[in-house]
Amino acid sequence: MKALRWHNVKDLRLDNIEEPIVKKGEVKIKVEWCGICGSDLHEYTAGPIFIPSETPHPLTGDKAPIVMGHEFSGQVVEVGEDVKKVQVGDRVTVEPIYSCGECDACKQGKYNLCETMGFYGLAGGGGGFSEFASIPEHMIHKLPENVSYEQGALVEPSAVALHAVKQSKVKVGDKVAVFGTGPIGLLVIEALKAAGASEIYAVELSEQRREKAVELGAIGVDPNNVDAVEQIQTLTNGGVDVAYEVTGVPPVLTQAINSTKFNGETMIVSIFEKEAPIHPQNIALRERTVSGIIGYRDVFPAVIRLMAQGYFPADKLVTKRITLDEVIDEGFEGLLKEKNHIKILVKAE
Repeated sequence: MKALRWHNVKDLRLDNIEEPIVKKGEVKIKVEWCGICGSDLHEYTAGPIFIPSETPHPLTGDKAPIVMGHEFSGQVVEVGEDVKKVQVGDRVTVEPIYSCGECDACKQGKYNLCETMGFYGLAGGGGGFSEFASIPEHMIHKLPENVSYEQGALVEPSAVALHAVKQSKVKVGDKVAVFGTGPIGLLVIEALKAAGASEIYAVELSEQRREKAVELGAIGVDPNNVDAVEQIQTLTNGGVDVAYEVTGVPPVLTQAINSTKFNGETMIVSIFEKEAPIHPQNIALRERTVSGIIGYRDVFPAVIRLMAQGYFPADKLVTKRITLDEVIDEGFEGLLKEKNHIKILVKAE
């Protein structure tokens, strides 16, 4: 079968590999749609970050070349021995976190903080940029009939957004700011709407992405023409309750912190390739806090329920649909050349 594999930085290849054989406790699916994640792009341009390149991952035993893709949906075509949760024909999405189950974080139920945590589609085992995938049963979540396969491919990134909002201090009626409205930033806006935020300020350089944020209900702030921090401080009469940093650009972290009021919080959602210098006085003198999240835990069912109610809409967030044969040139390279794309979905054929 065809599968996109990471061999090295800037070295992705569409390889022909063996179709996976379903093992005990696994579910084999025919992949329908797989989204290109910002993490995938980071691996392509600056990796390895999560991908094991020199030594095998401790939970999968795999190392590069690795099949990529962790935002995907599909239909169950075969189930392994002892699988009880799903059956052939079920429409499903995948929660792609590997965890050991034995470290302190895992014992506390915080499996996304596992000492050896990895992602299916980054740490090995297979991936969504392929025709078929065989996945541990515990990663599988059924999709209701009113949630499409396209929506199913958005569950994983939507879970990141919902987890970020749930872990933050945001309350119903709060004013918030989202710095960066790429795919995750827009999904954070959707999660904040569901959480009852009263005003959502979206800071974004790209006009298309900023307009998309406004379409979703946010108040656009154009840092090309105004001082974003000053404008937010003015419009909110002293700053937002919570700011979400979703760019991974070091100077923006400082802007996010400075946009909050006293006792405000900044939640780091993005992955940073470089260190971000911040001045501790900006935090200490206003008794602000800075928090962060990685991935998600225990939120896939809630995301799917919200999708069934109309949140996280694929028709407003997906800007391009391509085939697996086009994934490198039209997908990864396309995202690097065309900065205005929101979410590109890849059809496995």
